[in-house]
Amino acid sequence: MEGNIRNYVYDEVSHVENAEASRKFIANVFMWMFVALGISAVCTYTFAFIPELSGLLRNNITGQTSLLGYVVMFAPLIFILVARFTFSKLSFATLALIFIAFSAVMGISLSYIFYVYSIGTISTTFITSSIVFGVMAVGGYITHQDLTKFGSILIMLLVGIIVATLLNVLIFHSSAFNLLISYIGVAIFVGLTAYDVQKLKRIGAEMDGDASAGKVAIMGALTLYLDFVNLFLFLLRIFGNRR
Repeated sequence: MEGNIRNYVYDEVSHVENAEASRKFIANVFMWMFVALGISAVCTYTFAFIPELSGLLRNNITGQTSLLGYVVMFAPLIFILVARFTFSKLSFATLALIFIAFSAVMGISLSYIFYVYSIGTISTTFITSSIVFGVMAVGGYITHQDLTKFGSILIMLLVGIIVATLLNVLIFHSSAFNLLISYIGVAIFVGLTAYDVQKLKRIGAEMDGDASAGKVAIMGALTLYLDFVNLFLFLLRIFGNRR
């Protein structure tokens, strides 16, 4: 009987400690994510409204993308691959610098949206995306339902819409198909937001005192950042009023 009581008390204390470690980890993840979004927002606005800078990426009259514009467009993917495949070898400071650089370049690459959509549309879509993302993030954090199986399905669907998007760009050129992809994309990233937050919550519960917790938090922030940005872009394609 005494042994059972001790085990119960130990389990309760461990649960409290794990919950506290998880909260600290998630707070760190979101801190890095908000830093990244802030950097991206500044870079997006700067390269959209300063003619000397926007002219480096595209012709301000014809809108034709320059060589540098194409480089900037694909540069964020390089940063992601470097961070993921050299994660174990990178120091926390180096990974943080890569993440900040990624945020800046990603922001620059997103400056095109101000050329395509009105400021009012972008603002409204950003607010909508923030609300949807926030609701799903909270839902993923507090739900007791295991979202693992849904996450696997969503990732497979994500691969599917990437392939479908490439086919539409290269072959079909269908606006209706593009709209369908956008709706599916919104559904996928709404689900992935909840799934990723739950996954990070569980990771955080196991990271208490781990020397690599800071680096893992940055990678978690990268994941949520991509969830938010993709959700925003898909919603913008659905509801955006093109200039």
